[in-house]
Amino acid sequence: SIGANIVSFLYGPMPTQPLGWFKKPITKTADFKGLKYRTNGLAIDLFTSMGAAVNALPGGEIVPAMDRGLLDGAEFNNATSDRILGFPDVSKICMLQSFHQSSEQFEITFNKTKFNALPAKLKAIIENAVEAASADMSWKAVDRYSTDYRELQTKNGVKFYKTPDTFLQDQLNVWDEVVAKKGEGNPLFKEVEASMRTFAERAVKWDMDTNNPRRMAYNHYFGKKQPPKKG
Repeated sequence: SIGANIVSFLYGPMPTQPLGWFKKPITKTADFKGLKYRTNGLAIDLFTSMGAAVNALPGGEIVPAMDRGLLDGAEFNNATSDRILGFPDVSKICMLQSFHQSSEQFEITFNKTKFNALPAKLKAIIENAVEAASADMSWKAVDRYSTDYRELQTKNGVKFYKTPDTFLQDQLNVWDEVVAKKGEGNPLFKEVEASMRTFAERAVKWDMDTNNPRRMAYNHYFGKKQPPKKG
């Protein structure tokens, strides 16, 4: 609809990104007032509206900036990428969960003219290769992220905290304002946002209603067992 001469395939779904790395735990929304914070994309508008002083530094400059005190906090991506980038060298506090990037995916893009000129068999090979690589990345990501998440705690001394629900709710409230403003005079933005909401209303309800509460089962098998009461 934007007239771009491309063919795109979604690839490599990724889970919720952390709120980020900080000098001390975030306990309330007011903690973000004046906070020197790194993020990018639409999250810039979100966190700016929540009072942060946002700097969209490229990945390679984030950790050095935190080390020099130019940033009070920053987010990048996931346990594996954050560990490789060096976050545990400059911070031992990581806040998990945030609505600024609940999920994401990569995209493989081809020139539409050239792609359409390919034989049908070759186009089918490309489409199936993308789907196979995406599925392969999905299970490998679960293995890598969970391994690095554990080792960040056991080997790097990182402490993880859950972002407070009050902060998450404030994010949603501010996000409504951000998308409303972005949609003014931008029909394509409004179209995409409406499409996402329609899908989410159906798919997320199905997910919540259908799938078991994982924490219940996790605590049953792996939680700390209380010693039996003495008679």
